[in-house]
Amino acid sequence: MDVHFSWLFFPFHRWYMYFFEKILGKLIDDPTFAIPFWNWDSPAGMPIPPMFADPYSPLYDKLRNDNHRPPLPADLNYSKTNPSLTGEALIESNMSVMYTQMVSNSSTPELFFGGPYSAGQDQVHQQGSIENQPHTQVHIWTGDPDQPNGEDMGRFYSAGRDPIFYAHHANVDRMWNIWKDLDPEHHKDLDNTDWLDAAFLFYDETETLVRVKIRDCLDTAKLGYTYQNIPLPWLKFHPKRKPIPKGRGGDKEFPKASEVFPKVLDVMIKVTVPRPKKSRSKEEKEAQQEILVIEGIEYDGDEYVKFDVYVNGDDEVGSGPVYADFAGVFSNVPSTKKTKVKATQSFGLSKLLEDLKAEDDENVVVALVPRTGQGKVTGGSAV
Repeated sequence: MDVHFSWLFFPFHRWYMYFFEKILGKLIDDPTFAIPFWNWDSPAGMPIPPMFADPYSPLYDKLRNDNHRPPLPADLNYSKTNPSLTGEALIESNMSVMYTQMVSNSSTPELFFGGPYSAGQDQVHQQGSIENQPHTQVHIWTGDPDQPNGEDMGRFYSAGRDPIFYAHHANVDRMWNIWKDLDPEHHKDLDNTDWLDAAFLFYDETETLVRVKIRDCLDTAKLGYTYQNIPLPWLKFHPKRKPIPKGRGGDKEFPKASEVFPKVLDVMIKVTVPRPKKSRSKEEKEAQQEILVIEGIEYDGDEYVKFDVYVNGDDEVGSGPVYADFAGVFSNVPSTKKTKVKATQSFGLSKLLEDLKAEDDENVVVALVPRTGQGKVTGGSAV
């Protein structure tokens, strides 16, 4: 069983952090102890916090990327093999990633939480928006590339050995609260009873094994904690519009996705994907979000792979998160298993098509741009 790549990701880690915090508080005899969050979603908080960067601190981990020491900001679109941006360009990219993942790609609970994983069913392997990015990128960016497997943060089995893991996941947990507050009418917890009644077993601070359900962790105030209310600068980083001629998505000739996939992603691939309906009204868009689904993504579970997804892009390399044609990425934190993984990833298109002025197009052109693991990942279909 894997709590990643599904709707279990957020609630499992919330309970994990809850009991870890309680255990630490008991060990130091301080019931008010709270794990700080690493607010990599704000420019001032993007570098590794000083308390974790001091070599003489017990919070320091030598198995980190030496090239990513403070004051260098974390790269929330980190590709490992491609040079990172620097300075203001990196900040703008990070802010754009946050907007895309928290707004455009989180317009429905299903997009935000990830695919279902119920008892008796095979796992779909479909990440929610934040698990996919920037959760994964912070893991890979922090881990030591000189270690065989990118330890500590760069692998599931070793990530928890680095104290910063807990500050990282505190901020991931914070994103859940922020997401619900951004649009209370539409951003709601899932109401599926398979999700609500899913249970985990943890040891509490008294060394007692307890069973807890997802439905009991939806309100952090009831768990005894809230997050500091600080500004969200990324809300102002609406993607920039590029000078793409109206109708390009429908007029540009590329092969249909069904004619190309499945295909190994060793170079950029562009395909035409028909839309279910063009020129939708505001009411129609509110009633049902338009979603792009990349299915049949296959790779070895011990490999870090990442590819970007663009819609109606006009260049051959991909322009990055700051522009409206950037739909998002697919990425993963590797495990130690070489088992072949078959995953699905979804991307919200409603806001993106508005920004591109492509709502009247019958088709869109979808580009998959391999960034890490070229030739080691296969795309199955795009619908």
